[in-house]
Amino acid sequence: MAHVLGSAYLFNAGADHLNDIYSAESKELEPWQDSPNEVSTYDWRDYLGNPKYQRAYVDFFEDQLVLNGYDWRKVLEEYLFKGKEPLINNLISGLGHPLIHLGYAYELSSRELAMEALGMVSVSYNHMHKYLDDPAYTKPSTNPSKSPLELLCRLQKDHRFNNLFADPGSLNIETVFANHQDLLLEYWNAWQVSHPTEDFRASQIAATALLVATHKPHGAAYDFFLCHTLTSSHAVRILLPLLPAKYHIPLVRQWWLLTLSVYIAQLRPEILLRSISDFDLRGRDWGWVDKEAVKGKHALDAHYVKALRAMKMGKETWGDEDGVWLKAAVRFGEGFEGWGGFGVGEEG
Repeated sequence: MAHVLGSAYLFNAGADHLNDIYSAESKELEPWQDSPNEVSTYDWRDYLGNPKYQRAYVDFFEDQLVLNGYDWRKVLEEYLFKGKEPLINNLISGLGHPLIHLGYAYELSSRELAMEALGMVSVSYNHMHKYLDDPAYTKPSTNPSKSPLELLCRLQKDHRFNNLFADPGSLNIETVFANHQDLLLEYWNAWQVSHPTEDFRASQIAATALLVATHKPHGAAYDFFLCHTLTSSHAVRILLPLLPAKYHIPLVRQWWLLTLSVYIAQLRPEILLRSISDFDLRGRDWGWVDKEAVKGKHALDAHYVKALRAMKMGKETWGDEDGVWLKAAVRFGEGFEGWGGFGVGEEG
């Protein structure tokens, strides 16, 4: 709920629309469940990765917030960055939602969201942290590239990934890591991130292309999981100027690991860049995008609004001389009719 409320607020939505979002989103929330026990400063890492401790973790971090005089950045410094295996190296767990939540915490300067982000990364903590914590997984590439988009197009044509899965869906992500780790890491290590600002711009263009340029028109749904590569990229954009410099490249490489695993899990749809570059705006501008985000027929869809804002902020950050950001946003906004890409047993 916080993500769409924050996005709509930053789109200058009025109070009535924010109330409408709250009413719609609150119906989808699960009831708050008590945890088996509390966590403390002595054992808080013992329950990492256990979703039953969601409430205990949020309560714990909120208590730490009070003890630190409501200085939420100080709490993050203590629990996100410190330790041999700091939580910051696992923000992409849970389909990147801890990363996205932390981005909104900084963007909205919200101590509540910051503590929730700590709780979120704690309960979704998983094996993905090892790829950042253990330098043995980072190796020189025999076929490197400075372009993530080039690597994604190369991956799409790589026959070694054919027939790994019968259907798309997020459940495939775990199988990618469990059974095809070497292939995944081949592409992960192939992206040469040497200039964080310039290279991150390229990654945001790639994330936009993954959502918009893989979509086939005429009623097809947009891929729900590829959308997360864009919204998590937006979170990285927010965080990079605000986090310690030593985490900049690792954070971008986290996003890349998530993006590769999701793209493989979703059966590597072809990226048709001309579907963006050749798109006819027919006079529509960013004012049209803003209106769609807060007054359009999908203005209550959280991921729709978040995706539009991620593309708008791409333009605000990098400029848009060739119109790519605007064309992508209008194409997405105009053609959106719902989400797809779900696997068997996954709810849309």
